[in-house]
Amino acid sequence: MTPKTYDLIVIGEGVSGLACAGQARRAGLRVATFESTLFGGLVLNVNELDGYPGAESGTLLASELMQANSDAGVASFQEEVTTIRPAGSAFEVAAGGVYSARQVVIASGARLKRLGVPGEDEYEGRGVSRCADCDAPMFHNEDVVVVGGGDSALQEALVLAKFCRKVHIVHRSSRFRARPHFVERIGSTPGISIIWNAAVEAILGAKMVEKVRLKRDGKTEEIASVGVFAYVGLEPNTACAPTGVGRDGRGHLVTNDAFETSMAGVWAIGAVRAGYSGLLRDAVIEARRVADAVRDRLE
Repeated sequence: MTPKTYDLIVIGEGVSGLACAGQARRAGLRVATFESTLFGGLVLNVNELDGYPGAESGTLLASELMQANSDAGVASFQEEVTTIRPAGSAFEVAAGGVYSARQVVIASGARLKRLGVPGEDEYEGRGVSRCADCDAPMFHNEDVVVVGGGDSALQEALVLAKFCRKVHIVHRSSRFRARPHFVERIGSTPGISIIWNAAVEAILGAKMVEKVRLKRDGKTEEIASVGVFAYVGLEPNTACAPTGVGRDGRGHLVTNDAFETSMAGVWAIGAVRAGYSGLLRDAVIEARRVADAVRDRLE
């Protein structure tokens, strides 16, 4: 059976992938996108898009990009890409079926790291959550724990503070990694307490989360909490990338300044890429740059 053929296949329907696919389609290329879960990626968890003027929320931004791509004729497949392999002058992309592409962009993003402590898996959906914007109303007037010290952790703590009686931020260091304006907002928001130099050892409860065991300054203590939100970094989704594509020490795909990987014709953008800034506007800029570079390559 002859594979379905495209000029460009984009893996991932997060903001990076959608922006890249749309730009390439407007340039006249035959484009397909692949997504194994729900389009939008991690941005769906964000109601306030800091540093991205004009976008009311992550959900609306992703929906607008998805609709624009559909209107432009970008083919969208809800299939998980398992392998990408060279096939002559093109690439064979295996998902629910087999597809052919002259160029491939990996925009598969990243997933939230897990704490890896007892109770985390057991209480998933029963107090352990990955999305404050989604679940905060469920914890109205309750005590919760946010783990982490970067932008995401502080943003989610601010969301939770609108609903919860107490938000404990547990951070392993003595200072935040987040940008100053988030730190300032945390300091001026009632109901937020900070537990410095501490790590979560276990999540405890019966049918639901009831408390969290911490280790601080060499001592173990427990605090009451019905919710746990961990934002301790991201892990890149690189399982589909060819084994010959270079990776850094944390598993991100390494690219040159044009965002092309060590395998010619395979590009990487967004959170899956080593050196990505984490800023949404940068994701869109590099996505459009790659789309233009692919167009030039195929002319």
